Amino acid sequence: MQETPTRVSVGAPEAISEAALAPASPPLAGWSAPAEEVADSPVPLPEDIRPRSRIFAAGAGALSPAELLAVLFCALPDTGEKGALDLATRLLSRRGGFHGLLRSSPHEILGVVVVGEAKASAILAAEIGKRMVSEPGPERPGISSPGDVDRLLRGRMACLDRERFVVVLLDAKNAVIGIHTVSVGTLSSSLGHPREVFKPAIQASAAGLVVAHNHPSGKTEPSREDRDVTERIVEAGKTLGIEVLDHLVIGDAFFSFKEHGLI
Repeated sequence: MQETPTRVSVGAPEAISEAALAPASPPLAGWSAPAEEVADSPVPLPEDIRPRSRIFAAGAGALSPAELLAVLFCALPDTGEKGALDLATRLLSRRGGFHGLLRSSPHEILGVVVVGEAKASAILAAEIGKRMVSEPGPERPGISSPGDVDRLLRGRMACLDRERFVVVLLDAKNAVIGIHTVSVGTLSSSLGHPREVFKPAIQASAAGLVVAHNHPSGKTEPSREDRDVTERIVEAGKTLGIEVLDHLVIGDAFFSFKEHGLI
């Protein structure tokens, strides 16, 4: 006798719950894709420990590597200082500090959790710091005689129709680190106040300076006023510890206070 096959009804597929799809254990560290941004804390950092505040108050040299990196990150849109500082700390830890970070490739930096392309590019742009250290600075002319000062300034002062008082700032080796106009006077006079002479010198940490002014008449004999101003400037330099090497009057030729024993 032939058996009748049993019919099995096929209904709608059974629904699979979300719980059934949940993994049995959390994913291994490093398997999940990195997020692009760091969720910043809603509570801001206190003012006295904010990296951007500290860099102005104490200078870049006082900041830790993580704080310096956080300042770079904070320049990017939608990046708070708390999240930037946390990210910088983790990033430096994972890449072996500044040296390891600067030796990292773009792909190695992007492989660190929560570092997106914007932050990675900010880190890679730190190449500018390495180039600044390796590139030679501009050659600075040295001053060894009044004639050197005359050659430095004659092109800019000899043909002026007004007296101009300038200060040439020097480092410890008498190399020029700056030239500043202190005052512009009338046809026959230009006052150089010691306060204005030494202001740029102090800002530039100059070791010494030379002052100079022109005589539009071409005559280089110093006036009584020129002598008085020079005496005041020399005395102020002694008080401040910034040596005044000379005062030149530039005209058809030049007059050096130093060569004439007036300094």
